[in-house]
Amino acid sequence: MQNVRWTALAVLMLSACSQQNAGQSETATETEQTAESPADATAPSRSTAETGEVAERPPLDPYPSTYERYPGETVLITGAMVLTGTGERIDNGSVLLQDGKIAAVGAADAVAAPDDAATINADGKWVTPGVIDIHSHLGDYPSPSTASTSDGNEVVGPNTAYVWAEHSVWPQDAGFTRALAGGVTSLQVLPGSANLFGGRTTTLKNVPSRSVQGMKFPGAPYGLKMACGENPKRIYGNSGGPGTRMGNFAGYRSAWIEAQGYKKKWDDYWADYEEWQNDDSNDKGDAPESPARDLKLETLAGALRGDIVVNMHCYRGDEMVQVLDLANEFGYKVTTFHHAIEAYKVADYLAENEVCAAVWADWWGFKLEAYDTVSENAALVHAQPGGCAIIHSDDSRGIQRLNQEAAKAMAAGRRIGIDIGPEDAVAWFTANPAKAMGIIDQTGTLEAGKMADVVIWNQNPFSVYARAEQVFIDGALMFDRNDPSLSPRMDFEIGQRDNGFTGGAGQ
Repeated sequence: MQNVRWTALAVLMLSACSQQNAGQSETATETEQTAESPADATAPSRSTAETGEVAERPPLDPYPSTYERYPGETVLITGAMVLTGTGERIDNGSVLLQDGKIAAVGAADAVAAPDDAATINADGKWVTPGVIDIHSHLGDYPSPSTASTSDGNEVVGPNTAYVWAEHSVWPQDAGFTRALAGGVTSLQVLPGSANLFGGRTTTLKNVPSRSVQGMKFPGAPYGLKMACGENPKRIYGNSGGPGTRMGNFAGYRSAWIEAQGYKKKWDDYWADYEEWQNDDSNDKGDAPESPARDLKLETLAGALRGDIVVNMHCYRGDEMVQVLDLANEFGYKVTTFHHAIEAYKVADYLAENEVCAAVWADWWGFKLEAYDTVSENAALVHAQPGGCAIIHSDDSRGIQRLNQEAAKAMAAGRRIGIDIGPEDAVAWFTANPAKAMGIIDQTGTLEAGKMADVVIWNQNPFSVYARAEQVFIDGALMFDRNDPSLSPRMDFEIGQRDNGFTGGAGQ
């Protein structure tokens, strides 16, 4: 087997200093979004009444991705058991990676290798899409963990929709390399769950970088983190509220009412401005004056417009139903309930409303609202027609073995007669989180034209003995368990004897 090596890449990984950022300009790449439609008024612009300048809608993302993929060879992975993430299982399959994309997937005798391809004989091994964690705090609760690096919760009030998780992410968190060794190629980093509205989430590619912008997933929408239940009322019950669940919901409703008014002001402003701009008369007067910007309400207005994906931390089934009623009242979409301990109780309702449930395999009981679940939770959500189950981590260690967490959940479902195979359960940590995060058109499955985010496992990834052997991100080999030069370390690990990555599958 020919390894894909780059000496410069290895050196840069060791210093956690990204080659991609060193070679790129400070301007955004061609993948950044531009604002061309009325929906793009999430971040409003200044008034032109006095200057006479033409008002321009700013981009949806004022901190655009500067991510550029690492260099990679054309690679043919052949002879593997391939799980595509679409429900398909290909015995003796091949996957062709070319120019950072998946060029072909199919039976080994049906996928031809170009002359310049490096061939990896994966006989006896398994291949899946890259692992995606929809709920992570890597970077904003990094390792080493101290009070000075604890940047995940802005505990100053129940509505902090104005904060953005990316502004806390420390790219040199050693947790990123540990996650990479577990096959994680993309992840969503969220603020914590102290507040009703915790702030914006960010989606990252799991690559070494000097800045969070160099990790940001190109074109991924922002998310909004919200929380219901015990956390907000425990934190604010003795300091002005909310102190009850009804107080929580009153807080949500008041915020959405305010956001609706803010959105209307800006929608009206842009309508008036366009009318003024198209007026060819000589007495049309000055341009309309724009409303004042509000960072908190910009985020909420973005969610109302559908530009920002809503992620809801919620344990109890009855509260999930109430949250969906709330969303219907104000016209926004909840895409995922996180930590959905009681999702099995309302699995049919979630499926009808096209809402995913992100759950743990067997972690519960640590507080009262997390008490009443079953090991079959994910399987019961999956079993519903249109059901969307996701296995998530919320933990710097759990993210390293999401495949085995999914294996436990799959086994629990099988024990009660739910027919789930690896070709189905692999979607719980690949395709389904990609769908919920708004990136399924780019990654999450092994399909031609998508990003070549691929993991080669030493055996069935649903085995307790499974290890990610090689991890490709956009076609670049970013981790190789048997090649020390492709077992990256962060700054705090330089000089330490071993980071546990190298060696065979049994290590």
